[in-house]
Amino acid sequence: MNRSLYVMTSGSSQLMTAMAVNTNNLANASTTGFRQDLIKVSSEAVTGPGLPTRIYAQAKSGGVDFTNGPIKQTGNSLDIAIKGDGWIAVQNEEGKEGYTRAGDLRVSAEGLLTNGVGHKVIGNNSGPIAIPPAKKINIADDGTISILPLGQQNTNMVVIDRIKLTKPEENQMVKGNAGMMYLKNEGEVAPPDANVKIVSGALEGSNVSTITTLVNMIQYQRQYEIQNKMMKNIKENDTQSSQLLRPF
Repeated sequence: MNRSLYVMTSGSSQLMTAMAVNTNNLANASTTGFRQDLIKVSSEAVTGPGLPTRIYAQAKSGGVDFTNGPIKQTGNSLDIAIKGDGWIAVQNEEGKEGYTRAGDLRVSAEGLLTNGVGHKVIGNNSGPIAIPPAKKINIADDGTISILPLGQQNTNMVVIDRIKLTKPEENQMVKGNAGMMYLKNEGEVAPPDANVKIVSGALEGSNVSTITTLVNMIQYQRQYEIQNKMMKNIKENDTQSSQLLRPF
């Protein structure tokens, strides 16, 4: 009877983990360029001394869903979306290079080009892109940034830098904090890829399906309730068995 209780207890614990991942996906259903996390629950044998008579449920990371999200026009010249596969190279708070699909760009108070969460956009010189005071900023489909300098009579656009666009293999990437992707090999960075193109004046939405995620949540909740009911039944059966074995 304790074997059943063990299975139900471990199952409930892992379902809570699955629900947490699912809830995080749902919370980011409207986050620009978000890639949803996948999870899988499996049965594993308990290892150790004795006979293999126990199993437990194990929630494992199923990786990241790399399916592209929908692209929506915004009309904002600083908004960009990756066309097809590829990533925008950015720098996190620790100065480490990572990759994102969030192209909601803006110029910070320090004159640096960042995305919506404050990550600095990296240029082809492998450093953050600085934007001089400008009347107008254009971003070409290859990531080239041109500006019309402020206070100058010249009407010609001046090229200042080019956004580093890259396309590493998906199986070489892992997801970190704030939804940013990194290369698995610590310290390595992906090279620029001239074949990656962008759409200016547009943003890519999250690839989370709200309907599918809500259905998953309902299923997890029902499974969790079933697990708890089974544990209650096991306890009642154990009590009744103990009563039957008591001497009169």
